[in-house]
Amino acid sequence: MNNINIDKIIETITYWITTYSIKLLAAILIFFIGKWLAGKLSRLFTKLLEKNKVDTTLINFLESIIYYTLLIVVIIAVVGQLGINTTSFLTIVGAAGLAIGLALKDSLSNFASGVMLIMFRPFSVGDFINTGGVTGNVVSISLFNTTLHTPDNQKVIVPNSAITSNVITNVTANDTRRVDLVVGIGYDDDIEKAKKVLNRLLQEEERVLDTPEATIAVSELGDSSVNFVVRPWVKTSEYWNVYFGLTEKIKIAFDKEGISFPYPQQDVHMFNQQVEEK
Repeated sequence: MNNINIDKIIETITYWITTYSIKLLAAILIFFIGKWLAGKLSRLFTKLLEKNKVDTTLINFLESIIYYTLLIVVIIAVVGQLGINTTSFLTIVGAAGLAIGLALKDSLSNFASGVMLIMFRPFSVGDFINTGGVTGNVVSISLFNTTLHTPDNQKVIVPNSAITSNVITNVTANDTRRVDLVVGIGYDDDIEKAKKVLNRLLQEEERVLDTPEATIAVSELGDSSVNFVVRPWVKTSEYWNVYFGLTEKIKIAFDKEGISFPYPQQDVHMFNQQVEEK
């Protein structure tokens, strides 16, 4: 009797070893070969992105995403090879992924916006932008936020979703910009003389570009002044220097030429009304 039980035990152990050792060996081979292929494919994808000059930050992240996604597929194949029900396993993984996604929905939104900013490049590091009520130079662009330095040298970190959901104004995207000045003179002043003075100042300013041609024109007959628009074109890097410099030169030149800068005035009429006494 004991010999029969021992024989059955040995037979069972032999069966398990012969059956599951093959499955275990196959599972180990699938894991290591699959892991090797995942690394190969992710690196191949990285080389394709590098040839297309995609941003390095995005390349590194996508390489990790592709590698670990393929690795999960390999693990599922290994689990299936061992005879474990993959349907239940996938259900658990899916539920965990859903829970993580709900918990990190704001971060995922910033991540998706970061991918869009890196791929479509509405601005680059070094550009001066205005978006979401924040204005400054772009210092860095990451997958979750963008760092700006404001003109008064404050560091502002803006979530990427706040950028993509608002209008983006890239001030330095183009090489040239138009300076828009409004200059008012009095109604008693000579319009042609004022235009000649303004034109001379633009010609003397070396930073003003010849093309496109500058515009000097009467734009409005205001309540107390005749208003000119003065619109020269300059290099983007010289915008504020020309803006401030021209404003000062116009004031000095008009003072020398006797052209007035009017200010709002009101005429007050006084009436003397006599009241008869009864």
